[in-house]
Amino acid sequence: MSKRLRGAVVGYGFISGKGHVPAYLERAQEKYKGKGDVEIVAIADICEARRNLVHENLPGARVYSDYKVLLEKESGNLDFIDISTPPCDHAAIAHAAFDKGLHVLCEKPLTTTLDEAASLLEHAKRAKRVLFPCHNYKHAPVVKAIREIIDSGRIGRVRSVTLNTYRNTHAKGVTEWKTHWRREKKYSGGGIAMDHGSHSFYLTFEWMKAYPVLVTAKMSNLEPGKYDTEDNFTTVLTFPNGLAHAHLSWTAGIRKVIYTIQGERGAITVDDDDLQLAIITETSGPDVAQGAVKWDVEKRSIASNWMDASHVSWFNSLFDQFGDAIQRDEFVGKEAQEAYRCIEIISTAYASAAEGCREMPLKANTLFA
Repeated sequence: MSKRLRGAVVGYGFISGKGHVPAYLERAQEKYKGKGDVEIVAIADICEARRNLVHENLPGARVYSDYKVLLEKESGNLDFIDISTPPCDHAAIAHAAFDKGLHVLCEKPLTTTLDEAASLLEHAKRAKRVLFPCHNYKHAPVVKAIREIIDSGRIGRVRSVTLNTYRNTHAKGVTEWKTHWRREKKYSGGGIAMDHGSHSFYLTFEWMKAYPVLVTAKMSNLEPGKYDTEDNFTTVLTFPNGLAHAHLSWTAGIRKVIYTIQGERGAITVDDDDLQLAIITETSGPDVAQGAVKWDVEKRSIASNWMDASHVSWFNSLFDQFGDAIQRDEFVGKEAQEAYRCIEIISTAYASAAEGCREMPLKANTLFA
């Protein structure tokens, strides 16, 4: 990415205040690989207290209380919009940005409904502007290591994966606005499946090197009198070449991710930063009980800062990818299409759970390429 991109951020909550904006500032000061290829010139937020913090942290940025006013005043000076609001507003802001000829970087989930997602992808294609979701887990160092191992062929063809994500609470919003907005469906669109499901699903696409065709799901809400969204979610995705199991919890006793990737000749196990790679060495047959199979085991620790919910250290790698998509005119690229597939899985999983875990088909089209 050679051109210096000028951007505006809509929504100055936790993820932009602690994640996106600090990464932009680091990059603008050429502290990230000597880049200096981005500048944030404006920020919009509906909360006055948050706008006051913008004045403190980004004194050079122009501040607005309404994204529509920001777009009207600033669009001629901008290349892109970073949407970091609650999901209920993602679609409207992205459409408005495309109408002004701007590229869009959008927090997950891309939208809260499948129709909205389809409309956004179609608008991006029509406007010839990049739509890019913040699928930041792909940029965690330990996840990059998993990718390298799978692509090397050391464990052979992947046949099943499990992704368990444990949180002891829902992610809190900033105290100046609505701290518990993720538990209110009118803002979030759903509970932990809507908030966190995309991360698990796009990783299954990458590791299985395919897209699922069936889904079944179950969920629960342990505080139904207090919140109208689920806090525990379990799903099984059926792929043409195997199964993926994902479990998400906001009521666990610890914050942790545990992933397993099972291949024909070995397996990868991840417990936060700790990765174990086991490769089968066969001697005389498949029966381990007879001593015929042994494993070479390799262990390593890959610092990935899982405890930092802002994931600020992963953002620059993601922004590199966004910038590359702009350079290549990938208006509705693989990332955007996978964001659409994630919304389809979430929506279909909700329907499955509502019908007693009935297995349901997935029908994501490929009309957006």
